[in-house]
Amino acid sequence: MAGVLVEASGGVSPLFSSAKTRTGGLRPPLARKYTDTMTTATVLDREEYVEQAYLFRAIRERLADNQPAQDILLRVHEELLASTRLPYAVQFLVAELKHTGLVAGGFAKLPHYFTAFQAFVVNQAEDAKSRFQMPTAFLVLEREAAYRADKPTKAGLFVYQFETLARNRLGYLDGLEAMTLDPFYDADWRAYFDTLRKNVGELDFSDLVYLRSELYVAEERRKNPKYEPPVPPIFGEKEGKIAKASRHRDPLYLFAALQRQLGYPEVPRYHKRDDASTKLEMMQAKLRELEMRIKLAEGELRGSVDLSQFGKPDLLKDEEE
Repeated sequence: MAGVLVEASGGVSPLFSSAKTRTGGLRPPLARKYTDTMTTATVLDREEYVEQAYLFRAIRERLADNQPAQDILLRVHEELLASTRLPYAVQFLVAELKHTGLVAGGFAKLPHYFTAFQAFVVNQAEDAKSRFQMPTAFLVLEREAAYRADKPTKAGLFVYQFETLARNRLGYLDGLEAMTLDPFYDADWRAYFDTLRKNVGELDFSDLVYLRSELYVAEERRKNPKYEPPVPPIFGEKEGKIAKASRHRDPLYLFAALQRQLGYPEVPRYHKRDDASTKLEMMQAKLRELEMRIKLAEGELRGSVDLSQFGKPDLLKDEEE
């Protein structure tokens, strides 16, 4: 069957295409560097996920206020519940941030606490070539942690993580590899992820759900009472019913239906700012850049170029300026 399209930030992206084009948009598979070492993760207690959700929300909101990430982590550390292990994890993240300037490495070096998927999401946001923004990444992690703290199901978590990969063009092969290391999934699910990685581009997402659901097995047994599925079903009857009704349609409708009907978490959507204030800010920035170019050209003509005036941070400028 033909591959389907899923809307992503900035347009649409193939939900399933060749493996060559889905390893992170022809970027080096950085996530694989992390997942190679993340093999000792365990399912945490509910209170840990509650505090994780608070941490990710605090980081996201304070990043929006232009606070430095290091200052955010230093301050939020004191706000976290001391009976959990998260304050110690945050201390390690601060040390890693001071050492490397990145946060993803800290997530990856704590495989007993953070999952490989969490490290993968943060790593993609820190990739300079990616359009995946850090606030969106932490909103993804916040909603995932909140879902884990409630009454999560393996199917619900899979759909949420998979839609995250699709909407944000994070790379299916590396993303599925990170999901495979999640301790929440059992052996049947890990085998399912391996199958997805090997068969990228062959089936619609609705078929991937329907053909592995209890509904499909029940329908086949009505035709043949002796029917035994070659692999065990991993989706319930409700998921199968919704997937069957969504076959040959936009997968976004399936994602939305699962969220409405079964309470699956909603994946954040990146909305590009297009209001008047944003356009004015862009025009002002271009005018400043043009003014600097003109000053540089005039200086070259006079033979006296003062490079110290270009690119000077506003923080270092005098108040009179």
